[in-house]
Amino acid sequence: MTATSEREVPMPRRPEVCPVEDWLSFLGHRWNALVLWQLSVGARRHGDLMARLPGITAKVLSERLDGLLLRGLVERNATAAFPRGVVYSLTAAGRRVVALLDQFETLPHSFAGPRQDAA
Repeated sequence: MTATSEREVPMPRRPEVCPVEDWLSFLGHRWNALVLWQLSVGARRHGDLMARLPGITAKVLSERLDGLLLRGLVERNATAAFPRGVVYSLTAAGRRVVALLDQFETLPHSFAGPRQDAA
């Protein structure tokens, strides 16, 4: 999709060939946005994130953190303090994505009235 006045005609696409679909699919995963949101207030250890995300398993959290690391949204840093461990924090790109997610939170308030589904 481009920002020009002539928009691309929407065509069905798979996420791997459309960057917008790819990001929507990635952020639409139940835990990705929630992990980003938890990290938006500061660096956290794996166990801290587990405690703040009820229902997530250690395996799923590790998978989600790996995906966020691969996308450059989160960084992993070893701590020098005792006990030694690892903390996760947002990168500059991660903070930009959180800012976009914050806009989604306020989006419903910008509409005139409550949404009414067609019956």
